[in-house]
Amino acid sequence: MIAGIAWRVGLALIAVLVVGLQIDRESERSPDVAALVPGPFRSSAQPIVTADALADGHAAEALVNAQALLRRRPVPAEHLRLLAEAQIAVGKPAEAAQSIQYAAQRGWRDGTAQEAMMRLALQAGDMPEAARRYTALFLRNGSDDDALEQVGRLVLSEPGGAGRTTFAAIIANSPRWHSRFLNRGAKVLPPDAFDEIFAFVSANGAQFDCSALGSARRKLERRGADGAAAISAVLERRC
Repeated sequence: MIAGIAWRVGLALIAVLVVGLQIDRESERSPDVAALVPGPFRSSAQPIVTADALADGHAAEALVNAQALLRRRPVPAEHLRLLAEAQIAVGKPAEAAQSIQYAAQRGWRDGTAQEAMMRLALQAGDMPEAARRYTALFLRNGSDDDALEQVGRLVLSEPGGAGRTTFAAIIANSPRWHSRFLNRGAKVLPPDAFDEIFAFVSANGAQFDCSALGSARRKLERRGADGAAAISAVLERRC
């Protein structure tokens, strides 16, 4: 009799497990069912319930869910992003900045992830990290120039600030990106930021073709901006 009861209990537990796992998988196709998944069975559902808690303004609940998500699935950068969002929501910007830095080690080529990390870094006041994320977006072929121009005003707004110095250091130490910086930067960076960064990059040994320099100066002039002083100086000296 005892064996029979144990057998029936075992079958019941297996049934609960199977149902929980099936509902969890279903949440990938139908996010509305994520809330129905019992906590211990949440895998696919856990990011959904975390994001829903954030969207509904339940910061403390979102943080608990994000921490559970990281314990179960610590690898994806998106999960660290959710944790950082929850930490910001509960008023923990320093912890959020640390989460962003961990997340920055993952998903480098993912434009959506980069933009999310950049905006979180801006919220947390971590300008060096925001500049690193912005630089990754700037160097991607698929990034939208208009979006880069808009966000660049936030990341590179402060003369001599951490945003500009971080961006400039990355470009200066990456010769293969010098042409990209010159061609795209003249179109999308804040003109005064471009001028400051160009001066730094040039002073650190970057060499630019005279025709490319002339083209960049014309782009800046078409923007009606006074941001070509450093380029003009190089043109007059070398070309």
